[in-house]
Amino acid sequence: MRDAMRRDVARTHLLLMLALTFSTGVIDAVGYLGLDRVFTGNMTGNVVILGMALTGVDDLPVLGPVLALIGFLVGAAIGGRTLRTFDAGWSNKTTLLFSFVAVTLIASAIVATIESEPPHFLAFSVTTALGLAMGLQAAVARHIAVKDITTVVVTSTITGLAADSFAGGEGLNFWKRRMGAILLIGAGACAGALLLTIHIAVGMLASALITVVVTIVGHVSKPQPGDLAEATGL
Repeated sequence: MRDAMRRDVARTHLLLMLALTFSTGVIDAVGYLGLDRVFTGNMTGNVVILGMALTGVDDLPVLGPVLALIGFLVGAAIGGRTLRTFDAGWSNKTTLLFSFVAVTLIASAIVATIESEPPHFLAFSVTTALGLAMGLQAAVARHIAVKDITTVVVTSTITGLAADSFAGGEGLNFWKRRMGAILLIGAGACAGALLLTIHIAVGMLASALITVVVTIVGHVSKPQPGDLAEATGL
C-alpha cells in the first residue's frame, strides 16, 4: 500500500510539472514576442541573446535579458533557500512558493494592461518579475525532483531522449515524459503566441491560472502524516 501511494504521488507530481512546462512555453512566447525578444524562463536562450547583443549585431536587446537573468537568479535563490531544509517532494512551503509565482504572474498581467504598449520602465518591471517567477518555479520544481522535468528548459530532456534511445544504444527510458515535456513546451509557446494576438496580459493570466490549479492539486494530493502511518500500519 505504501508503494502504491508513492507511485500515485509520483504520477501526480509528473503531471503537475508537465503542466508547468506548458505554462513556461506560454510565458516565454509572451516574453520573446511581446517584451522585445526576451526569454524569462529559458535562461540558455537569454544568455545566447545577451552574448550576441553585446556585439551590437541586429539591434538585439541587452537590458531586458540582463533584468530577466537577474530576476531568475533571485527567484531561484529564494526557492532554494526556503526549501533547503525540507525533504524532496511537496510541502506547505511548496504550496506557498507556487502561490507566490501565481500572484507574481497576475501582478505582471495587471501592469501589462495599463497600456497596450507599456512604457519601457513598465515593460522592464514585467520582464524582471516574470524572470523571478520562472526562477522560483524552477527551484521548486527541482526540489520536487521529477526526473527529466525541470519545467523551464528541455535541452537536457532532448539529450536524454536521444542518448537513451535505440539509436543511442539504450532502451527508451522515460521516453513518454521526455517527449511530453518537449511537446508541451512547444505547444505552450504556440498558445502563448496566439494569446498575444489578443493582449500581452492574456498569456500571463493563462499561465497564472495553470499555476493556481497546479498549486491546489499539489497541496490537496500531498501525503499527510496520517496517510503514511496508515500505509505502514503504525
